[in-house]
Amino acid sequence: MARFPRTFALLALPLLAACVDAKDTPDTGAEDYAAYCSACHGPAGKGDGPAAAGLSRKPANLTTLSHSNKGAFPTTRVMAQIWGYAGAKGRGVMPDFGPLLQGEMVPYDGGDGIETPTPIRLVALAEYLKVLQQK
Repeated sequence: MARFPRTFALLALPLLAACVDAKDTPDTGAEDYAAYCSACHGPAGKGDGPAAAGLSRKPANLTTLSHSNKGAFPTTRVMAQIWGYAGAKGRGVMPDFGPLLQGEMVPYDGGDGIETPTPIRLVALAEYLKVLQQK
């Protein structure tokens, strides 16, 4: 009997993934950006927030991420940086925001073809950053 729930969950995961769309994420992306990112990266994401002047290194201009990546938004890399998995622990000025974004998980493909359980707030924040990209 214990195998049934696990088997059911594995079979249901692709169906759930098909139902989760970036448009269905809560509107916390803009709110989390304003709360956690804009002080350094600025309200428009250009790296010119009020706290930027006091940092040892200028914050990234988040509006050029797609341009710097041959027109494709580097979702997985951006999410890893935000979460704190970018391998820069202790070497940069950006804090790890993973603990602040924990919560409900959704299957999400960040552009690498692999659906991974991801905190919905991290998905919403990454989707919001896509909106900031220069055209």
